Amino acid sequence: MKISFPERRLRALAADLGAAVWGDLARPSIPFPGGPRGRRTLTAVVWLLAVTLYFAGTLDLAQHYRLGYGPAMALTVARVVPVVLALSRPRTAWCTQLVVTVAVAALTRPSSPAEPWPWAVTSVLALTVTLTVVGLRASRRAILAMWLEVLAAGAVLAALVPRHGGWFALLPLTVILAVAAITVNAVRGRGDVQARLALAEERGAAEEARASLLEERARIARELHDVVAHHMSVITVQADSAPYRVADVSPGAAEEFGAIAAEARRSLAEMRRLLHVLRNEESPDGENTPQPGLRDLPALVETTRRAGVDVRLDLDGRIGELPAAVGLSAYRLVQEALSNVVRHAPGARADIRVRQGGAALHIGVVNEPPPQGRRAAEPVERRAGGHGLVGMRERVAMLDGEFTAEPLTGGGFRVAAVLPVPAPLPVPPAPTPTPTPTS
Repeated sequence: MKISFPERRLRALAADLGAAVWGDLARPSIPFPGGPRGRRTLTAVVWLLAVTLYFAGTLDLAQHYRLGYGPAMALTVARVVPVVLALSRPRTAWCTQLVVTVAVAALTRPSSPAEPWPWAVTSVLALTVTLTVVGLRASRRAILAMWLEVLAAGAVLAALVPRHGGWFALLPLTVILAVAAITVNAVRGRGDVQARLALAEERGAAEEARASLLEERARIARELHDVVAHHMSVITVQADSAPYRVADVSPGAAEEFGAIAAEARRSLAEMRRLLHVLRNEESPDGENTPQPGLRDLPALVETTRRAGVDVRLDLDGRIGELPAAVGLSAYRLVQEALSNVVRHAPGARADIRVRQGGAALHIGVVNEPPPQGRRAAEPVERRAGGHGLVGMRERVAMLDGEFTAEPLTGGGFRVAAVLPVPAPLPVPPAPTPTPTPTS
């Protein structure tokens, strides 16, 4: 049978109404505002209201609605139970509360015309609390459906028993529930805004960490350029001068040396073009600058001492010649660790220990907690305006080393790194030129 357009609309409206009054309450998709702490606070408030409602409701029904204390107590317990159930079973709580409240109105009659009917004062309180707690997790259409259900139930009671209050008696509860629904919607909206703000802050922190990571990698690339450029320049000079330094070089070998020198020069040109992209505004020219190493640690320590930090340097004098990348990374690790001490533990003592054991360079920087009255502004990981531990980890990871950064039990902080030191490649001895016989 063909369904007409109005009939389809009515069926869709009936389906939405059924979902609002039944399905939405069974599956609340909105968490309590404030998270676990907000739920604990709400639970305490609900139980306090339930106890208050029990005593007040019993007295209200017994004194104002011609009921004995036994029936009044039983009906009040029936109204209190849904208030507590609203925290965990919203659909059961609301349906039970609505049925019980209608039953209370049907079984009671006011002792004087001054008493409200069909909704007693304590029934208004029970319905309002239940709608508020359920509405905090229900959809907006479910809140509207609950409000309409109460309005419809009151209209039926007023139509059946018009002599007790009439239609005007429905106005107080209708207004109170409307205000409760609007308040619930406002509280939920505030919770949604706070949740979105927390998510935005989390994403912002992640983006900031990613930007710091990329910036530190670019900084490492700029510094490694100077190291690699030096070696490429040496290769170029050696390849260019080989035909003049080595006797009896064949034309093919001389051509091969020239090709090596040309390729090295092209590689240097590509590196310089890449460096112009990586350079920041502080050094836009892209020129090579001498990079520091372990030999520059004493000067760094002296500079830090002038900043008010008691620094002790224990540098093993038996450390041999290190690859430029290892020496540069070791210097930067110590430099960043001392910068953290200056920023976050002003006035604290810092001990630096650098040792070479086997095929690895061991670096340790330990600082004590700041003296009394000189507190750190914020944790090291949360400081702004630098790379901190992110840059340290990147440098160590670049060399396939190990990195540790942890707070100490009694206060202070410890930074440790192990940097592998590759064995130097053997350098073949230069051939001795054959003397030219003289006539």
